[in-house]
Amino acid sequence: MNDGDQRPRRRYPWLRPLLLAILAAVLAVEAVIAWPRLSASFRELGDMHWGWFAACVLAVMVSFDSYAQVSRVLLQSAGVRCNQVQTLGLQFASNSVSQSFPGGQVLAPTLVFQRTRQWGATNVVAAWQIVMSGLLMSAGLAVLGVVGTLAAGAKTSPFSMVFSVGLLIVFFAAAQYISTRPDGFEAVGTRVLHILNRMRGKEEDKGVDKWRETLDQLGSVRMSRRTAATAIAWSLLNWVADVMCLAFACYAVGAHPGLAALCVAYAASKAVNSISPVPGGLGLVEPALITALTWAGMPFSVAISATFIYRLVSYFLVVVVGWVVFFVAYRNSLSFRVSRDEADS
Repeated sequence: MNDGDQRPRRRYPWLRPLLLAILAAVLAVEAVIAWPRLSASFRELGDMHWGWFAACVLAVMVSFDSYAQVSRVLLQSAGVRCNQVQTLGLQFASNSVSQSFPGGQVLAPTLVFQRTRQWGATNVVAAWQIVMSGLLMSAGLAVLGVVGTLAAGAKTSPFSMVFSVGLLIVFFAAAQYISTRPDGFEAVGTRVLHILNRMRGKEEDKGVDKWRETLDQLGSVRMSRRTAATAIAWSLLNWVADVMCLAFACYAVGAHPGLAALCVAYAASKAVNSISPVPGGLGLVEPALITALTWAGMPFSVAISATFIYRLVSYFLVVVVGWVVFFVAYRNSLSFRVSRDEADS
């Protein structure tokens, strides 16, 4: 064997085809279960305004593109070379993984982490991008929910919004400070490690090298105010476009709810989806949306139709697109490869 040949090879060549077959089987079962509900709802949409339906599709695509822009801006601020097509494809693929399987919300960040590492991100930068993207999403949802509730005339505690936005600002400020003054963080962290190691009876310098390595990787992030503002702007557009997708779904069936009602209904559906044990919140998000839209004054039958259109576009359509992207560009993520030396050992 050529000692210079260090190309990775699969340790278990049968494992990836097996996983792909399991994925296909799970998706087929979900399609069979969902089809009766989908076909019955389709028959009730004979009077749908197709122009608004097209606008609904366009809005959800803008939403996904905006979130992909957030990832691109964050990664490029750390010197990772990637373009919008790459981040958009990753956004679609990871969303489908997250929304299709139990535990998908754990598998999806793993896919994002692995792919961004392949693009050249370090472990710390790849994890940092996932955390920052999540904070931007949480802050945006908190702001949206509070604004919608206040616009509806209800009293609410702004604690969730203040906490989410405050945490986001702290992370942005820390990233900017580390990139400009890494020595200060290194000294503080080293001192804390020394104290902790003495308390635990460990070597005084234990973990110091790892701390310095982490700071070196974070130091590659150039999080200027302009970069932070750009990421926040794209994140806000992501939320606005998704709310407009819901609005266009309502317009498609002749309903015209107010902005406050849309924000509250949207925030409620996202909150239910985030805690749902069912992938994609199927069977749980729909009642939450229908209830919120009905409370906003929409007839029950119209709320059902609007909810169906919104979920058809914002869930089923993007999941299908994401799985097409996954099987075309990301199926090798299911490969388990090791170096030849490791396999021969």
